[in-house]
Amino acid sequence: MAKDTVRYPDEVVEAIDELVDDGMFESKSEFYRFSAEYVLTLINDEHEVNTFNFDEIKSELDISEADHAKALGTDGGTFFLDAVITIRKHGLRGEYEAAERFIDTHYDSTDQECIILEELLGTYRERPA
Repeated sequence: MAKDTVRYPDEVVEAIDELVDDGMFESKSEFYRFSAEYVLTLINDEHEVNTFNFDEIKSELDISEADHAKALGTDGGTFFLDAVITIRKHGLRGEYEAAERFIDTHYDSTDQECIILEELLGTYRERPA
């Protein structure tokens, strides 16, 4: 395993120390390893996680797909694009309730992404059969 030295602002280190003190992470090293792997999974779908207990830690942190999408943002993430494709498929098939369930399950009603997806769904409802 390689060792790398990184400098962080004092405020960041203090926040990480609090997470370790609260027991959310066993150590700073665990936090740093998890964080690095998590970011790699955000930007690369094919990244193979090597961190021990990664899925367990992620589960304990209760990171939902919606949280994951928010971390990426609508301009850089693939979840929103996947959501658009899902809504389009349901819309083309006339499966409006399934599309609504998808939106309601993955987005807060005040999210910009939610509003965009609802508008997209509305265009399919307005189309002549």
